[in-house]
Amino acid sequence: MAGGTAFVVVLALAAGFVWWRLDGNISRLDISQALSSERPTVAEGPLNILLIGSDTRVGQDAPDAGKVSGARSDTTLVAHLSADRKHVTLVSIPRDSMVPMPPNCDAKVPKSEWPVQQFNAAFSLGGPACLINTIEGNTDLFINHFAVVDFNGFKGMVDALGGVPVCTPVAIDDPKAHLTLAAGRHVLTGKQALGYVRVRYTEGDGSDLGRIKRQQAFLSSIVQEATRTSLLLRPDKLYGFLDAATKSLTTDEDLGLGTMKDIADSVKNVGVKNVAFVTVPVETYPEDANRVQWTDAADTLWQRLRADQPVTGKPKPSASPSASATPLTVSPAKVSVLVVNATGTGGLAGQVAEALRVQGFARVTTSNTTERPTGVTVAYAPGREEAARTVAAAFPDAKLSEDAALDATVRVTLGAGAPAVVEVPNRLGTDPIPKPSVSAPAPSTSIEARTADQDICS
Repeated sequence: MAGGTAFVVVLALAAGFVWWRLDGNISRLDISQALSSERPTVAEGPLNILLIGSDTRVGQDAPDAGKVSGARSDTTLVAHLSADRKHVTLVSIPRDSMVPMPPNCDAKVPKSEWPVQQFNAAFSLGGPACLINTIEGNTDLFINHFAVVDFNGFKGMVDALGGVPVCTPVAIDDPKAHLTLAAGRHVLTGKQALGYVRVRYTEGDGSDLGRIKRQQAFLSSIVQEATRTSLLLRPDKLYGFLDAATKSLTTDEDLGLGTMKDIADSVKNVGVKNVAFVTVPVETYPEDANRVQWTDAADTLWQRLRADQPVTGKPKPSASPSASATPLTVSPAKVSVLVVNATGTGGLAGQVAEALRVQGFARVTTSNTTERPTGVTVAYAPGREEAARTVAAAFPDAKLSEDAALDATVRVTLGAGAPAVVEVPNRLGTDPIPKPSVSAPAPSTSIEARTADQDICS
């Protein structure tokens, strides 16, 4: 009995040492003071984790979140874990995307004054905080955690798995990536894998989009290999993998090893078929053919994630806008509304305005714009959020956005896919909402996704 007790104590001490060692490997960064004060609403249940592949470990050259000299975000993904932990979606954001960004990473500047810049400049200018502010400002998706993976540590992770299978349809000979491969299937070492995910100029069309496809296929292969080898049930392999991973990792202060374990446990039964990889839909940027801009389909992608819906298959029907919302505090009689038709469909703004008037909204005017967004955006001046919530209740899945340029009037912008007006819970009067005679055009919803169970040669 004494011998058995001693054995248990030794095992506990060993496990404690391993945990201490792995947790101590992780570098942590407090970015709380650099984040915008106007962040999106935190959704309960789902988790959004920003994953950054960098060529320089954060904190190695700079002690704080605002200064990350020499670091570049070669790869940026948003990992969305559904509230029921039945789906995981990994969204790749092209580094060449032209998006509004806080000038000099100053989160205090209103979004309406953000200049358009190349996406991967955010991390170089201001580290994870600037990148999170940029993503949240353009997607209205709350980022719960971030993790920066140094590419040098990436090699050890692959070697700990015993190599990762890949499939290349054409031969690769890239001196910059230090990689030479014949066409076909290969099992790559860590050094080869690092070159493979960074190949850009000598394979395919040389664009970042081609590299993203290879990276997604490679990540699919890692998921398949970890599942095939039962990585979680092999302490020898698991420790080597985690040791390499944590040595190359920088996270926010709340993403410690314990939190990572809880997250891993929560998704262990997801299954490879429910792990989806998707790239933000883009098109050529008009002012520079070497850059891209997000399309309307990108709005659809972010909207699905905000609604905690999988990107593959048909979206789940939305719940009634008042089913779980906080009770409205401002009467329609105290709200002035400007309805902007951004669809090109004649008569839509007038139809929506009348549907609001019969519910008691005080003053409703209309206008048009040549911009072509997706969905409905309800914009409001600082301090007018409660009034905006009353308006947004009339539009299922509407996006709320603060705009310092506005006055007391709440602006509703109708884009492709805008739904018909519904009754707000605190409406005035009893006249029925007029039956709509026109509707917004359907949005472009072409979201291409691959799942982790697909053949790596596909």
